[in-house]
Amino acid sequence: MSLPAVAIERSKLTWFIVFLIVVGGLFSYFNLGRLEDPNFTVKTGVIITPYPGASPEEVELEVTDRIEKAIQEMPQVRYIYSLSKPGLSIIKVDMKQSYSADRLPQVWDELRKKISDIKPQLPLGTAPPDIIDDFSFVYGFVLALTGDGYNYSELEEYAKYLKKDLSLVPGVSRAELWGVQPKVVYIDVSEAQVAELGITTETVMATLAQQNFVVNAGSVNLAERRLRIEVRGEFDSAEDIGDVLLRRSLLDITAKAAADVTGIKSTAPRETDVIRIRDIAEVRMGYLEPPINQMRFNGKPALALSLANVEGGNILTTGAGLDKRLEELLAELPAGIEVEKFQWQSNLVEESINGFVVNLAESILIVLVILTLAMGWRMGVVIGSGLLLTILGTFIVMAIMGIDLQRVSLGALVVALGMMVDNSIVVADGVSVRLGKGMEAKKAAIEAAAIPLWPLLGATVIASLAFYPVFSAKADAGEYGRTLFIVVGVSLMISWLISATVTPLQCMGFLKAPEDKGGEGADGDPYGGRMFVAFRNILTGAIRKRFLTIGVVVLVLGAALIGFTKVPQQFFPDSTRAQFIIDYWAPEGTPIEKVSADLRAIEQKLIDDPRVADIGTFIGSGGPRFYLPVDPEFPYQSYAQIIINTPSFAEVGPLTEEMEPWLNENYSSVMTRVRKYTVGPGDTWPFELRISGPGDADLDTLRGLSEQVMDILRETPLAKQVRTDMRQRVQKVVIDYSQERARWAAVTRGNMASATLRAYDGLPIGVYREGDNTYPIIARAVSEERSRAAGSLDLVQVKPTLSVSTLPLAQVSDQISLEWEDPIISRWSRRRQIAVQAQPDGVTYPALRAAVIDKIEAIELPPGYQLFWDGEYDSTVTAQKSLVPGMVPSFVVIVLIIVLLFNAYMPPVIMFAAIPFAMIGVTGIMLPTQTPFGFMALLGLMSLVGMMIKNSIVLLDEINNNLKLGLTQYQSVVEAAVSRLRPVILAALTTVLGVMPLLQDAFWVSMSMTIMAGLTVGTAVTMLLVPVFYATFYKVKSPEGKEN
Repeated sequence: MSLPAVAIERSKLTWFIVFLIVVGGLFSYFNLGRLEDPNFTVKTGVIITPYPGASPEEVELEVTDRIEKAIQEMPQVRYIYSLSKPGLSIIKVDMKQSYSADRLPQVWDELRKKISDIKPQLPLGTAPPDIIDDFSFVYGFVLALTGDGYNYSELEEYAKYLKKDLSLVPGVSRAELWGVQPKVVYIDVSEAQVAELGITTETVMATLAQQNFVVNAGSVNLAERRLRIEVRGEFDSAEDIGDVLLRRSLLDITAKAAADVTGIKSTAPRETDVIRIRDIAEVRMGYLEPPINQMRFNGKPALALSLANVEGGNILTTGAGLDKRLEELLAELPAGIEVEKFQWQSNLVEESINGFVVNLAESILIVLVILTLAMGWRMGVVIGSGLLLTILGTFIVMAIMGIDLQRVSLGALVVALGMMVDNSIVVADGVSVRLGKGMEAKKAAIEAAAIPLWPLLGATVIASLAFYPVFSAKADAGEYGRTLFIVVGVSLMISWLISATVTPLQCMGFLKAPEDKGGEGADGDPYGGRMFVAFRNILTGAIRKRFLTIGVVVLVLGAALIGFTKVPQQFFPDSTRAQFIIDYWAPEGTPIEKVSADLRAIEQKLIDDPRVADIGTFIGSGGPRFYLPVDPEFPYQSYAQIIINTPSFAEVGPLTEEMEPWLNENYSSVMTRVRKYTVGPGDTWPFELRISGPGDADLDTLRGLSEQVMDILRETPLAKQVRTDMRQRVQKVVIDYSQERARWAAVTRGNMASATLRAYDGLPIGVYREGDNTYPIIARAVSEERSRAAGSLDLVQVKPTLSVSTLPLAQVSDQISLEWEDPIISRWSRRRQIAVQAQPDGVTYPALRAAVIDKIEAIELPPGYQLFWDGEYDSTVTAQKSLVPGMVPSFVVIVLIIVLLFNAYMPPVIMFAAIPFAMIGVTGIMLPTQTPFGFMALLGLMSLVGMMIKNSIVLLDEINNNLKLGLTQYQSVVEAAVSRLRPVILAALTTVLGVMPLLQDAFWVSMSMTIMAGLTVGTAVTMLLVPVFYATFYKVKSPEGKEN
């Protein structure tokens, strides 16, 4: 007994399962997780190692190179990229794409072990390396706190209060503050008073270091009890540091030591007076100067509170919980403290999901209208209800597999809509034809579903396998689109089950035989209508003129392939987020205070624009990562980022177009960039060309080569914002240590370094403990002495070790001069390199690359130097290559299924010969509209393969059925094509029009257009060219006996 017969015989069970699907599907839909975009793993780790006082070259050779050597031993490593800056090493490690999210923790553990093993080899004075491996962590909720009339310390306290409370909301996994400055205790020392009182720096440092340490005083046994001894005396507050007592000179210490050894008390006069630190210095708790980073919200000083959703949690539920608790907390805050939602992902996700649900509903409505108009309202109800059941069943499986509702999973449902109804159309149309011929309803239902049952299953599996390469791809793009295969595959398999069980049951009880039993034609032929007659004439003519037909379409295909080379290419499109970014790079060496001040004019222009909702300014580094596709910028004191929120996406385009020329005109001395957010795993710089040399490559040579590339880019109108990652050269102050005079005065290089450090930034001399927090104690000159030293470096006073006297820096140095240096030494795969970066101007990246590649690759490179195309080129090639491993098994399985269904080798040849002709439609729509062909369009092209093969299987299976009925080969081919015309056209029409709502989303535009145009032509190819190929390969003769 066939599956349709079982479903009909046990109709009560079938309807009960339908009831379960409806209830379970609705329950699953409302409990599925919600995301804006699917998650993908950023397989990048960063190792940050401070090496205070070291030059970029010293950092490179003594820290960066040693750590890179250790990392290179790991087979999981794909790329190593490093920056060696003054006093800081930053190493970025990209792991191979084959390592999935569940395997990465072990990889990071191995990385930590390698770094731990290399620590003893790092030079003295190097801080422990900090390893950051949570780049995939996204803060979906960002609050901006401002305080009118409140100082920074008070604002920080309220921010910490909110952080502590909101982190307790269910669904919140992490809460962090951005913009909080490190607290320090400053001791502003008057050098004049210190020298006058005869106090050494070592005395102050030793006293403070010993005063606030945790000390072990041991324990004592007392009357059968053992008691711990605790010696108190730590600072209770920062002000207590000022009360610390100091001996005035070394003489007292020496005299006391001598008396202790000899037991003879000295009769010489001693200076036993003691003084307090506050007598020689001002002590205050403050924030590090200059600041590391700063934040402003709408031009006001602010702090950002970033909150992350727990992995796998429903972000809408978390957002609702945060909204409720935040409303309660705001009522408790004093007047003047304002808390604004700068980024609230639950709102964006809700808007995005609602938009997609509307698109899905529109697509379903379009499909139902088409079916009703073409096949009658009864047929529309039968097939439409089957479509809804399929979608609800898919929701159940998504809930079981933990697939969230997000851009890709919902889009997959829309893409699969037409294919979902395809099986039901074939079954329902078969029932209708049989009822029209007078067959009994039950028999018609069973026969119409049972005969094409296995061919439809094979065709459904093949249509699903077209998306398998995306699932198997290891690249970020593959991980991003992985749910596409799962959702499409699940929905299509459910649609096959529905068509084999529920659809025949519905047809048996709901469809009626046509009133005109004679069918559409006057002679009783159900395919005698005008559409079928016209198609029959065209088909017979094409088969008769088969070689001419094939020749013409091959010429058209050739023209289409040539035209396709003119179609713009783009990896992933821009996002439709109502946000955009302004990046700001001041000349290297610009103080952060100057950068902050210069941004005021930009902020004011944006604030005054009514199209801007609010802005967040992040100075010193990029802001918190609230959108996974955007890479955070490394910390630079000369860098700033402004994120602009607009009421809707409609304002983004005009604003970006206006701001770019305005910034170029008003900030010509700095590098600015206005950019939209991208969708999917994109690249910060689409154009990124790396020029690398040997490990000790000359930096001037690298700069010279990069200048040649930048000149080429500046000459073309297709590039803008051309720069390198090595930045501009900067000046440094060089003090030449005098071996003779300095040695004679007992002054070391360390004494000179301490003097300049204390004169400006400050010299760490101890640690202040407050609860479970520790803050550095920094000694520096008083404000007047710092200002005086800034203008006269040679007058900075240097104090020899254990001495109370000082002498000017000029007396112990040969000369003080300014020299130029490279502020950054970058390396790529352990080779010195320089990356030339640029943004395409009015074109896509492939167009820009095509315009300059010949000139760039014509540059003569010295021996050992090479070019590497990074950026969008590498991402695109990697993504495309990652699809290949999945294409091979897909192709093998598809061919295997076809051979299994037909027990012949010729059918797969016929089917695959017809597939390339779909490119005629793709080029026909992409070229005139200049729609970029990218990764999503490539997926659309792959789906076309499955759709066309599915239609071809049904057609060739019908030919075989006709042959079994005794028809001639020619009659079998023609009648099969005619009988399959309506189901194939309806399936194509529902798919083409069903994806139309996706044209509203920039992410799906290229894929939708590829499917719409490709399937339109593909349907014509299936219905005309496949029969022609069949007649040609099987040498089917026309009744006229002429084939040309």
